[in-house]
Amino acid sequence: MGEIAGDNRRPFGFYVCCLAFMFERMAYYAAKYLIFVFVAATVVTGGLGLTKVEAALIQSNLVAFTYLAPIFGGYLSDRYIGARYCVPVGLALMAAGYFIGGGAQDAQAMNLMIALVAIGTGLFKGNVSAINGALFKDKEQLDSAFSVQYSFVNIGAFIGTTAVGILVATTFAQGGVQGFRPSFQVCGLICAITAVGFLFGLRFLGEAGKKPFKAGKHIEKKVETEAKPLTIAEKKKVFAIVMVSLFSVIFWMFWYLTYLAAYDYGGQFVDMKLGGFEVPLSWFDSLNSFVCIALGPILGALWFKMSKRPGGDLSLFKKLGLGLAFLGLSFLMLVGAELSRGVGAPDVSRASLLWLMAFGVLLSIGEMLFSPLGYSFVAKYAPNKLYSALMGVWIFATFIAGKSYGYLYAIASSYPIMQSYVVIPVILFVSAIVLFAADKKLVRLLEDREERETTRSVGV
Repeated sequence: MGEIAGDNRRPFGFYVCCLAFMFERMAYYAAKYLIFVFVAATVVTGGLGLTKVEAALIQSNLVAFTYLAPIFGGYLSDRYIGARYCVPVGLALMAAGYFIGGGAQDAQAMNLMIALVAIGTGLFKGNVSAINGALFKDKEQLDSAFSVQYSFVNIGAFIGTTAVGILVATTFAQGGVQGFRPSFQVCGLICAITAVGFLFGLRFLGEAGKKPFKAGKHIEKKVETEAKPLTIAEKKKVFAIVMVSLFSVIFWMFWYLTYLAAYDYGGQFVDMKLGGFEVPLSWFDSLNSFVCIALGPILGALWFKMSKRPGGDLSLFKKLGLGLAFLGLSFLMLVGAELSRGVGAPDVSRASLLWLMAFGVLLSIGEMLFSPLGYSFVAKYAPNKLYSALMGVWIFATFIAGKSYGYLYAIASSYPIMQSYVVIPVILFVSAIVLFAADKKLVRLLEDREERETTRSVGV
């Protein structure tokens, strides 16, 4: 049990980590929704009775700082504490935060909740992915593995966002009082149980994450690197990871913008009726989760199969370029919708719901081509002493994008619909072309000359 995977099978420890990630995301996405509605709801209905602006600020702080904290959590596990010990502590802190949210009487208590959840996420999020990466000896399995992990994440997000509305409005509601507080406590309970479950699952992780990653991702190698500076080859790999993270900022900035675009445009100009049923616009989130869940195993199997071809798999840079291109294509669906209803026509002229559905499917394909492979990339090429920290850098790119897309939306909104939704795909297509054009140079940054020479010398 707990051995590192070197054949086609995935170790059971991989599923221990995936399930922990799934349940944590279930609690997180439920709480993300709860924060806004709880803070802005009137005291009579069980809320805090603050303004929507205050609610939005508190919610945005949750999103921003849970993407910032993993850098510091990664630094700890790289140098001082084994990642496997950071994960349950992080879950316990998140559980405490959600319980505090359930008893909050003012904004200060909510901010304390966010601080605990952010610190807990910092210890959990990058480290659980780092452990999963360390479980695989064969790097060719990582693209497949992280695609499957991403499906688990989306299952958790889907269940959390779907169930929380029912819990608040019906299960825990009493008269006119909504069930905000018990729902926060459910989130805390989920994290607490997950922490206990992860501790029981430690035996399936072998040696992965037992010691700080400066000692080596795969501990049996016994590589001590703390006292040594980064080699030239390692510096090139770090540079490649930083470069890819910059493209990640571009991707996520526009990915977040798609939601504002969908809710804004869809609410005004799309016929949301399907037969006699009025499709809730919020189901756009559900479509995204469904597509990601479905595509995870499919893409995982595809990447693994391609890795076994004589010509090898597509490079990660080409896959990320395809992700950017699909995101660009999604915006073109809004262009098509506008053309179909008449450019600039009043809102009584509405586009078909199929345009919005195609929009959601394409952006989800782009997400699945881009997001999970970033974790795989870091797991493959990050130097040991910076392993978890660079996992955090990949996540931090999302923090930058999350802070930027609101300003981008304000700029885009100042221009006509057609102009904005044509320029945005152009930017994304150009970014994709840059990745394809620079592919060979970027791939060379990842080469390790010493490994190549050793391989040649043994005649492999």
